[in-house]
Amino acid sequence: MYDAFIDILETIPRGLVYVALGLAILTLAKLARDVVTPYRIDEQVTKSRNLAVSLRLSGYLVGTVLVFLGALYQPLLVGTDGGGLGFDRDFGKDVLEVFLYSLAGIVALNIVRIVVNRLVLYKFDIEKQIVEGKNVGAGAVEFGTYVATGLLIGGAASGEGGGADAALAFFGLGLVVLIIYALFYQFTTPFDIHREIEGDNTAVGIALGSNLVAMGLVTFKAVFGNFDGWNEALASFFVFVVIGFVLLFVLRLLIDVLLLPTAKISNELAAERNVGVAFVESSVVISSALILFFAI
Repeated sequence: MYDAFIDILETIPRGLVYVALGLAILTLAKLARDVVTPYRIDEQVTKSRNLAVSLRLSGYLVGTVLVFLGALYQPLLVGTDGGGLGFDRDFGKDVLEVFLYSLAGIVALNIVRIVVNRLVLYKFDIEKQIVEGKNVGAGAVEFGTYVATGLLIGGAASGEGGGADAALAFFGLGLVVLIIYALFYQFTTPFDIHREIEGDNTAVGIALGSNLVAMGLVTFKAVFGNFDGWNEALASFFVFVVIGFVLLFVLRLLIDVLLLPTAKISNELAAERNVGVAFVESSVVISSALILFFAI
């Protein structure tokens, strides 16, 4: 019992350091977003009550935390021993490593958003839709994009082995997968997601955003953990990606049959603009991706 008490005393102060570091990272992320944004985020969120901008910002902050947690995973696994309740030189190096990885993740999030928007919702100006049009559907897609990208960066940064080269390689592969999945989603839907979202269809935006989050969870699983060699890592990555594509597509078909048998999902999303149905689809695809993550 005494040993357990001592372990708790050593763990809690170290954990509080990481909590403080996480708050600092969120603050820096918000400041970085303010710098690269041509409009005042605070005014859009508060005075204009722009829900689309609020969704974009929320997704960005969640993505930042996911990057932070991915960077945090390796030092916590390695752990350190020593006096001073664990506050030794090794612990300081771990904190610095997490901080630097998180800063790199913030830069990547801000760059990736531009790339993904031009390749996913490339038929209209998403910036104009979110800021001037207050398009909640477009904001929901950006929320999903940020969360999926945060999962991808966090997974690539987690674990030991491989170094920066492996992390960058799998981050690049994962980003390509997210873009291909968004195009695959468009190909397998009977409606034009660009036209629907540009037409302020919130339901379609939520559905696409949630599918990106689900695919982000799949790619997170594919790149998460220790690096044991290129052959094994690449084989695992592509197996999970294929499973993810098939699983999410089949689930979208099964929702019609098993959960909402009296309705046609595509009609509810496009024609009826039923946000409730969009949330049902979101819960199913994200929950299934989570089950895949923990079950395999």
